[in-house]
Amino acid sequence: MAAKGKQGAEQIVAGFQELRQQQRAFATKISELEMDMKEHELVIETLKEVEDGRKCFRMVGGVLVERTVKDVLPALVSNKDQMGKIIETLNVKLEEKGKEINKYREQHNLKIKGEESKENDKQDQEVKSGGVLVAKDS
Repeated sequence: MAAKGKQGAEQIVAGFQELRQQQRAFATKISELEMDMKEHELVIETLKEVEDGRKCFRMVGGVLVERTVKDVLPALVSNKDQMGKIIETLNVKLEEKGKEINKYREQHNLKIKGEESKENDKQDQEVKSGGVLVAKDS
């Protein structure tokens, strides 16, 4: 019977870790897209001050392509707008994943090591402030 309980606990922890990994993946992708978006904004601001007929180069699928500013600028603005929408969607998914993780933790009564020690410290401080030390139930 103890083996079944241990296996169940391992599966619960594995499920929690999988949820956390998914959450980290969303956060990483959001970060990457935000960096790309800032690069797009920088290039857009630079190209706005340049005449429309001037040559510029753009990397498309690993190939450097020669275009004019008037061809490239609208595409950059469109890409930046799409990135903004994707970031919004991923932020919503990240928030939902956080709620899912919290629900999973509550459902399976999971505690994270750092949180548990903080709660114990608070309880210890409350006990000490009363002037009486009481042994905790273990």
